[in-house]
Amino acid sequence: MPLIPEEPQIHESVPGPRATPAAGRTASTPRPVPGPGPRPAPPRGAPAASARPGKPGPATPSRGPAGAPPAQRPGPKQPTATAGAAGAASGAQIQLIPAPQNGALDAAEEAVDLLLDSGRAPSDILVLTTGELHPWAAHELSFGEAAYWAQQDAADDVFYADATAERATGRPVVVVAVNGGDEQTVARALPAAMTRAGALLVVCGDPERINALLGVHA
Repeated sequence: MPLIPEEPQIHESVPGPRATPAAGRTASTPRPVPGPGPRPAPPRGAPAASARPGKPGPATPSRGPAGAPPAQRPGPKQPTATAGAAGAASGAQIQLIPAPQNGALDAAEEAVDLLLDSGRAPSDILVLTTGELHPWAAHELSFGEAAYWAQQDAADDVFYADATAERATGRPVVVVAVNGGDEQTVARALPAAMTRAGALLVVCGDPERINALLGVHA
C-alpha cells in the first residue's frame, strides 16, 4: 500500500500524556544551526551541548524571521497518516510530506516545529538527512566526532545525523529529509529510519520516488 502524501501537518495517535518540552525550547526558539566563527571550547567537565552554536546569519536558507511561523501552519484539519506494510511492521505511524529534493530539509524543519507545537520534547526527535548534512550536524562534526555523538547520548535536544550513520540511535519520532543521495543510499535509509522510529516516522521528499524505493505502488 503506497504512502499517501499529506500537507505538512503532524498528527499522532500515541497513547498517554505528551512529553513536556525542555525548558526554554519551543517551536519559536531558533533552530540549532551554526553561527559564524569558531565555537569556544566548553569548560572541563561541561557537557558538549553547552556550547551549541546560535542561529546563523543571512547565508542560511531563509525560513522567515526568527520566531515567525512557517508559511504553511496546520489548520483545523488533522489527517491521519497512512502507513505502508513496512511501517505497520515496525509499529510506528508514518506520514509522508511531499517536497522537492532541494526543499526536503526545509520541510523537515517545519515538521520539527509542528512536533514541538504538538507537545513533543526536543529530546524525542531525531532528524536524518540522506544527502547533504544538516548545517548543525556539519558544524558540530567539525569539532570532532566524540563531542558530536556525546550530544546524542546527552539526549537533551533535537539531534541531527546522516541517515547512513549507524551510531544514530532510535527516538520516539524520526524525521527523514530525502534531500539527496543515490537510489541505493535512500533505499537503505528509509527502512533503517523505520526501525529507529518508536512512535512516528515523518518522511519529507518526492512521494513517487519514496514509494518506488519502498517497493509500493499506487
